Amino acid sequence: MVDKKGLFSFIGLTFVVSWLIMGGLWLAGGLAAGVVAAIALIAIMWVPGLCVLAVTQLITHEPMAVTGIRRLGIRRYYLWAWLLPVLLTLASALLTWLLGAGRLDLSFPQIREALEQAAAQVPGATQAQLPPVQAIIGAQMAFALLLAPLINTFFALGEELGWRGYLLHKLLPLGQWPALVLSGAIWGIWHAPVVVMGHNYPGHPVLGPFLMVGFCLLAGIILGWLRLASGSVWAPALAHGTFNALGGISLLVLADMDLAIGGPVSSLIGWIGLAACVGWLVFTRRLPVK
Repeated sequence: MVDKKGLFSFIGLTFVVSWLIMGGLWLAGGLAAGVVAAIALIAIMWVPGLCVLAVTQLITHEPMAVTGIRRLGIRRYYLWAWLLPVLLTLASALLTWLLGAGRLDLSFPQIREALEQAAAQVPGATQAQLPPVQAIIGAQMAFALLLAPLINTFFALGEELGWRGYLLHKLLPLGQWPALVLSGAIWGIWHAPVVVMGHNYPGHPVLGPFLMVGFCLLAGIILGWLRLASGSVWAPALAHGTFNALGGISLLVLADMDLAIGGPVSSLIGWIGLAACVGWLVFTRRLPVK
């Protein structure tokens, strides 16, 4: 039987607290609010995890161990947790270029503009005295691939404790597939207010929330597989953190994109790789998890 008390307590508390914060952000000026927006977006990521703590300790009196936070699980899934987001990000960028949804631009205009502004702010400095563009791009790529996923895992853990650690667990009595689909869809709906403000799909305040649900449904199946197969919430947290770390990679090499159509894995073209990955999990009988 589904634990309706725990399930609805978690969903209700998480949505109320999160959407209140998002509403406050909107009143403060939305994503253009600078530091306020950055702090709010980081805080929102930890709301699901903190709500799990509140529900388990004050309402259902369950141990936090139900989320899978107290064990690392099967180690080999951590390689998948890092590798799959890398491959899916690269596939999305490549398909965006091949399908004509973005123009390849290796002149890196954004980086060059930032270097020009930096040189202008330092008396006597010239752009030639600053690091070459290629070195900066290489450093950014290395950071995004190696170090940023580990840093982002801490922030992604707040979400994963809620969505894959607790919500997925509570929905499992319905069966693995219904649990994976429902938890992903709920995760996507949760993003709606910030997506309306222009996050992920700038310029698409109406279409954006629906696209986010589709993306979260597909990505949620992959993250849910990592949670079920590894036996730990840390594996999907690493994958989530890696997705976030690589979110801007396509923007470095592609120009003239509509982010709803191509570029990041959250775009419609990005869904192609996500759907193929889900198909691979099914074809290789990794899903449903035995």
